[in-house]
Amino acid sequence: MISVKNLSKKFGGFTAVDNLSFEVKPGDIVGFLGPNGAGKSTTMKMLTGFLEPSGGEIRIADMAMTDASKKIQRRIGYLPEGAPAYGDMTPIQFLNFIADIRGLKGERKTQRIREVIQLIELQDVLDRPIENLSKGFKRRVGLAQAILHDPEILILDEPTDGLDPNQKHQVRELIQNLSKDKIVIISTHILEEVTAVCNRAMIIAAGKMLFDASPDALQRKSRYYKAVTLHFGQLTDISGLAELKGVADMEVDRDSGRVTLFPEEGVDLLEPVSAYIKDRALQVDTLYSEQGRLDDVFRQMTAEVKG
Repeated sequence: MISVKNLSKKFGGFTAVDNLSFEVKPGDIVGFLGPNGAGKSTTMKMLTGFLEPSGGEIRIADMAMTDASKKIQRRIGYLPEGAPAYGDMTPIQFLNFIADIRGLKGERKTQRIREVIQLIELQDVLDRPIENLSKGFKRRVGLAQAILHDPEILILDEPTDGLDPNQKHQVRELIQNLSKDKIVIISTHILEEVTAVCNRAMIIAAGKMLFDASPDALQRKSRYYKAVTLHFGQLTDISGLAELKGVADMEVDRDSGRVTLFPEEGVDLLEPVSAYIKDRALQVDTLYSEQGRLDDVFRQMTAEVKG
């Protein structure tokens, strides 16, 4: 388990992390969200022992980071921002190098390197210099070194940065499979990643914790949660939609032909709206229930906080 109490980090007169407290347990996949400069990477560097806090306490597996940083680091797999690596090495050379540092030997070393290469799909680039690889492949090499020693805790800074949609899907599946008996903390600016992968979302801004709960709870904060959106090929008289029982408000974009109906609290509008359209034979191209627009919630939360 990870326990963080009153964690802070100052650089001169600037406070990058401001009194953060949270706990993370095995099985948690935490999406760590925040705008640029929020303190995400700084917090991750402190969690991995690469940066010393200005105040507060970090305990991992019931050990204090100040007393047992080396023991703790053996339990952690870390993918830093930018996935730094030795550019003149090939991926296979780099993974052998990391395996040696991690103390893997003999058949165990050979087996883990083979397993990780297959998991991350690095077979086609094993003998090419890392500096010549695409950004996506460099990211995959970084992820491979993070999981090579089968750590109990994975701390991943933008793990899908630079990957194409298929690769993102693959990495997200891998993270979900790995998390069954591990702690996973993912720093990301991709909101869809949180709903796709994480069972918990934390939002920080100006180093302060703004939100810590499930992605569903975050979606529920959206004005659009459970709203019903319709797209009309041609807008006709739609005033009757606003008068339906349970509709609190209606938003109309005449340029796109999009109409959004906002429900009163606890009301499911999808069925009555569908019936209304069918009864009046309205020409609707698409109709769907919104899950909540995370980008709106994120902007509202973080815009209110000043460093």
